[in-house]
Amino acid sequence: MNRKTLLLVEDNPDDELLTIRALRKHNLANEIVVARDGQEALDYLFGEGEYAAEEAPELPQVVLLDLKLPKVDGLQVLERMRAHPRTHAVPVVVLTSSNEERDIVRSYDLGANSYVRKPVDFDQFVEAARQLGLYWLLINEVPHGRG
Repeated sequence: MNRKTLLLVEDNPDDELLTIRALRKHNLANEIVVARDGQEALDYLFGEGEYAAEEAPELPQVVLLDLKLPKVDGLQVLERMRAHPRTHAVPVVVLTSSNEERDIVRSYDLGANSYVRKPVDFDQFVEAARQLGLYWLLINEVPHGRG
């Protein structure tokens, strides 16, 4: 996959802006697609709703997934992704403010590749987003020809 597309699933406009700014500052993604709720993320991944076309969109290299989302929560998005052959291998990094142990356990039980708690501090948040992008978009290898 030559295009480095990242799907950011985030309903907080401030966190969305910070994450995008950190990724763009370090030229880590060619394209950042933002879904502001869980249903929009599922529509994008499966080519439904406003993303319906003859062909589903190319799968992202990685999904940064918040858990506390409107319409469909992050755990439900993760569960649907892992249950479907099209998306079962797409790397998913849970990026959330939740520090609840049950969210961590459930995320991994459902197949999350990583669980990262959002730092409260601005500089730490930017650095965390940079490191996530560096690893998942530049270092991590994914199978070619998915989706």
